[in-house]
Amino acid sequence: MNPVLEAVLGNRTAAQVLLFITVYGEGHALRIAKTYDIGLNMTQRQLKRLEGNGVLVSRLVGNARLFTFNERNPTVKNLKKFLLAEVEQLPEDVVQKYFRQRQRPRRSGKTL
Repeated sequence: MNPVLEAVLGNRTAAQVLLFITVYGEGHALRIAKTYDIGLNMTQRQLKRLEGNGVLVSRLVGNARLFTFNERNPTVKNLKKFLLAEVEQLPEDVVQKYFRQRQRPRRSGKTL
């Protein structure tokens, strides 16, 4: 991760959470934690902090709490532009490692 991005966003976990949600549009704590191989508690703490400050909103889907950007917050629009620009600057190996994951299960019977 970019150390400047981490400094601007507060810490590495916050940067990872926001980059994940920027790329995938939404995410839950366990998926984000597994993607970056970080602690679930750290991820949940950042999600809760970002939601408490109005950057993210969440909803329950089954037993999972899904987080997305709070589109009602006017600052979020500029934050998303900034984060998208940062994602475009990431090296290709980082993009492949963290941001090319399947989001849905493969259809049953579909060949590999």
